[in-house]
Amino acid sequence: MGKKGKKEKKGRGAEKTAAKMEKKVSKRSRKEEEDLEALIAHFQALDARKTRIVETPCSPPSPRLNASLSAHPEKDELILFGGEYFNGQKTFFYNELYIYNIRKDAWTKVEIPNPPPRRCAHQAVVVPQGGGQLWIFGGEFASPDGEQFYHYRDLWVLHLATKTWEQVRSPGGPLGRSGHRMVAWKRQFILFGGFHESTRDYIYYNDLYAFSLDAFTWSRLSPSGTGPTPRSGCQMTVTAQGSIVIYGGYSKQRVRKDVDRGTQHSDMFLLKAEEEREGRWAWARVNPSGAKPSPRSGFSVAVAPNHQTLLFGGVCDEEEEESLEGHFLNDLHFYDPVRNRWLAGQLKGPKVEKRRRRRGKKGEPGGANQQEMKGTGAQEPLEVVREVVAEDGTVVTIKQVLAALGPAGRPESDNDEDDDDGPNEAGVPAVEPSPRSNAMLAAKHGRLYLYGGMFEAGDRQVTLSDLYCLDLHKMEEWTVLVAMDPESQEWLEETDSEEDSDEVRGAEGGGEDEEDEEDEAGGTEAGEQRPSAAPGEPFADSLPRTEQ
Repeated sequence: MGKKGKKEKKGRGAEKTAAKMEKKVSKRSRKEEEDLEALIAHFQALDARKTRIVETPCSPPSPRLNASLSAHPEKDELILFGGEYFNGQKTFFYNELYIYNIRKDAWTKVEIPNPPPRRCAHQAVVVPQGGGQLWIFGGEFASPDGEQFYHYRDLWVLHLATKTWEQVRSPGGPLGRSGHRMVAWKRQFILFGGFHESTRDYIYYNDLYAFSLDAFTWSRLSPSGTGPTPRSGCQMTVTAQGSIVIYGGYSKQRVRKDVDRGTQHSDMFLLKAEEEREGRWAWARVNPSGAKPSPRSGFSVAVAPNHQTLLFGGVCDEEEEESLEGHFLNDLHFYDPVRNRWLAGQLKGPKVEKRRRRRGKKGEPGGANQQEMKGTGAQEPLEVVREVVAEDGTVVTIKQVLAALGPAGRPESDNDEDDDDGPNEAGVPAVEPSPRSNAMLAAKHGRLYLYGGMFEAGDRQVTLSDLYCLDLHKMEEWTVLVAMDPESQEWLEETDSEEDSDEVRGAEGGGEDEEDEEDEAGGTEAGEQRPSAAPGEPFADSLPRTEQ
């Protein structure tokens, strides 16, 4: 009895502490949010000038991260909304809507009157009702210098058939947040976690809400059992059996004044609706087997056609007292909820032509290499680790897993013309996305699409705008749909000058100034170009050497 009572008392104490922190954060952030509300209102006034729907064929969107990429429920299209971009001095937020036509490999910018305000780190869920709907909740906006934050708690729906935005006002919903996760479950949305940050304080959530698509009402859920600790950026997916999987995520806590410690979670939980009690849910801890992903944050998630969950990339931060070392990743993992098992997403490599050339002819590429590799055992995937040391001493490690080189390891005859199942005979590394975090991921018709994201090299943040595709049935190699040269991206050094304050307020967020901003992001000014990377030198390696 004594132990049980002590445990219950400890639980109530934790709840009180969380409530106090929530109240404290709310009070301190109210002033910041009032300041930013004026800036948001300014951008909404610009958006209000748009009175008709305008669809414009365009080039691929500018670099960004923390946007949402969703598959249209009825058409062969992907829908990109929002996101952010940092150029070294200013942060830009977007509320642009882009449509990618998969069959035509073409982008269209769709301007619709009265869109949601600019934001990033929101959640978007697509449902098939009414010809298709894209629902968006929450997200984050910040001052151009990144010192003040505003967290939305609004709910929007884009009617895809009529191309109209509608704000849905329903009381009792979650507090403002970003980094939360939301999934469609039957005729509801289930929302979990996230965080709210002000200049001096922050709070992470592990609360759970349901929104009814029939009644348009929010309700807070109180599942039985022990659920995940507060976190943001986790995996949240629905299984074929109707359960909801929560995996990983990130949170931080203050260990002493002005010192925070982050935690990259790697635990997994299952949320199940109780069959005999409608509206009641239960948490259960899950311990999957298999090749588990290493602890990380900023990973991207999608659901494969067979209801397996796909996890791509992210960053593993190793925090020391005075330094932060980031390992950016580009590996792919599958979680099979039926077998409760993680699987490593190993690619087979590109298939060669059905009829191969005879080896050993003069001038034929790859012949010598094939002779050397003849009879060797199976090649393992090659893990390449590059360390970049900036001038300030920051060490950034970029890890990349390359596909196996050469044949699969069985001897070949001189006239081997029939084998078309092996990986790339010439030993050329397979094309694949660079390591990154906070990218956008979506699956459609058995293909996985990856867009944008970011990685760091020293003090520089490189924001991406490339687009890749992977056939999940064949699992051979990534296809580049939109290429990007990170070296062309402009990076502005930090400055203490306040000369640009008015300019920042006018340019931040895109809108009417979007074209100027995109020109800014496209490259350096003439006469001030940074020396380029040496032939064969990775861009991330060249930065500390060439950045002045």
